[in-house]
Parts: sequence; structure tokens; C-alpha cells
Amino acid sequence: MAIEVNGKTIPTTENGYLENHMDWDEDVARKLAEIEGIELTDKHWDLINYLRDQYLNNSQNQPMERAVLKDMGKIWGSKPTSKDLYQLFPLAPTKQGTKVAGLPAVMRKGGY
Repeated sequence: MAIEVNGKTIPTTENGYLENHMDWDEDVARKLAEIEGIELTDKHWDLINYLRDQYLNNSQNQPMERAVLKDMGKIWGSKPTSKDLYQLFPLAPTKQGTKVAGLPAVMRKGGY
């Protein structure tokens, strides 16, 4: 599979994740979000940037939901609930959010 962004063809896996996280930019994120039926807000971008930072600058860490909740609370000034994160990414913030962030699929079981 592949997506078209700004005249470029970007390869994706059969599940819609980027084959190469280096192909990601904000336009790619917008396209991936569009495919997922998500309109990106500032809170989406906060979570996307957080997930990318964790992966790229923390030994390819893909945090579980509990860590995401704690860290998003620091960024947003109040701790969100799981429901808050699922309103952003209904198919699991740590999985669907990771997809829009252009990162590899999370392979662990569970999510909390």
C-alpha cells in the first residue's frame, strides 16, 4: 500500500503504518489522520509530537497508556482520563496515535 502526499508516493504497510518513519512530516500526518477519519487539533498534535519524541529520542520507546496519561497531564496542565485520549484517537491513542505519528505499529499486548 501507499499514500500520496504533495505529489510523493509514500509506502505503508497493509495496516496503514508508514514503512519508514523518516518519510513522516506534518502533511503526511494530516493525510494519515484523514484516512483515519480524524480532524487534528492542538491536543492531537501534542500527543503526536510526544509519541514521536519518545520514539526518536528515547531508544524507540512506545509508551503505554498510563505513561501517556501522566506525561500529557504535564503538557496540558491537568491529567487527562483515558476517555479524553480515546476522544482524540478512538481506536487506541497508543496505536492509532502512533500510526498518525508515522511510527511503527505497537506490537505489545494490552494498552494500559
